[in-house]
Amino acid sequence: MTTVFKTPAELQARVGEALGASDWVAVEQSRIDLFAEATGDHQWIHVDPERAKDGPFGACIAHGYLTLSLVNLFLPQILEVQGISMGVNYGCDKLRFPSAVKAGSRVRGRGELVAVEEIKGRCRRRSGSPSRSRAPVARPAWSIPFPVISRPRPRHVISRIK
Repeated sequence: MTTVFKTPAELQARVGEALGASDWVAVEQSRIDLFAEATGDHQWIHVDPERAKDGPFGACIAHGYLTLSLVNLFLPQILEVQGISMGVNYGCDKLRFPSAVKAGSRVRGRGELVAVEEIKGRCRRRSGSPSRSRAPVARPAWSIPFPVISRPRPRHVISRIK
């Protein structure tokens, strides 16, 4: 279930709270192969199931950045902030991949609101701490604090018609 904030100001009161979890998503070999095509990373541990059987994980594993990119799928399922015109991913403060995600695994995102900081220019910075877990193992495959910049919705919208 998505945690909804009607305004960015409501975030401050919820710092330290868990925001919930996304739906489970299967990370099939076909998704891994498409990511390899998109990025040019064709390392055998990702794209050669026969060779990967004898590798350190016993199967192909997803690219770490593939699992990280799923945050764009997970976030809208975990968190919605209304009263803003947009949100921009600002980057990652600290990123680690403590465990591999084997092809065929299911993953989901979990979030916690770690900090809220108002910054200049009428923007707010929301720092969340999502983690991605894999089934049935509870150990996260990644955990990052990440900032998101959101701009409040303008009070008046002026349209020009030519």
